[in-house]
Amino acid sequence: MNPWHDVRLLNALANGLMAVAAAALLYGAVMWLTQRPAFALQTVVIEPSRPDQALQHVTTAVLRSAGATQFKGNFFSLNLETVRERYEQVPWVRRAEVRRVWPDTLRVGIEEHQPLAIWSDGRLVNRQGELFSANVADAEAVTDLLEFNGPAGSEALVTRRWAELREQLAPLGRTPESVMLSSRYAWSARLDDGLMLLLGREQDTSIADRISRWVTVHQQVQSRLSRDIVSVDLRYPNGFVVRAPGALDSKPTLEGKRTP
Repeated sequence: MNPWHDVRLLNALANGLMAVAAAALLYGAVMWLTQRPAFALQTVVIEPSRPDQALQHVTTAVLRSAGATQFKGNFFSLNLETVRERYEQVPWVRRAEVRRVWPDTLRVGIEEHQPLAIWSDGRLVNRQGELFSANVADAEAVTDLLEFNGPAGSEALVTRRWAELREQLAPLGRTPESVMLSSRYAWSARLDDGLMLLLGREQDTSIADRISRWVTVHQQVQSRLSRDIVSVDLRYPNGFVVRAPGALDSKPTLEGKRTP
């Protein structure tokens, strides 16, 4: 049977073509409408992503100088993902959340990096253990920076170790100001009173156990020496060595094999 003589088929084909034409017409009308000047973005609101954290480093001037405020598109056509990526390339911006607010506003929530330490290459480390590049002087103006050092990619590991040491040393009223991880993954730390702790590597005796041992006998050792302690070598499974200025090494507990 000739399909051109099939009335049902011809009606279905005609209806399909009409639907396609209507969809194309509607699409064209929508595209034309959304490009009208009435839908141009009039306002961009920059605000902290958390109301309880004011922005300290990210200003409109900084964003403008970095080109983050230059957009292509209007309220409907603007690519929010592209805008977000542009904001997150600005120094001090850790994360950006971008959303449209009808009818002509763009709201950008900014989470700033919270600087914690200076890494060995001069970059900064935030409280999540992430490296970022920013003006160190700006960071030092709002907080006392710690010093972190370690192999490439170990920033988060060093940050976690610092947090653990701070908690473990709290009974002594001391905090670590510098945390270092060697290429052999041996740990050391300098405290806020200048004391150097040589911690070694995680082996049979964990670093947490070595710190606990030192915290337990710290006052007793300090009173016996009657002088300040320069360093404590905790790289022994069942003992430690303390050093005081002008004094020979003192081994207050049983010395064991040191872990380098």
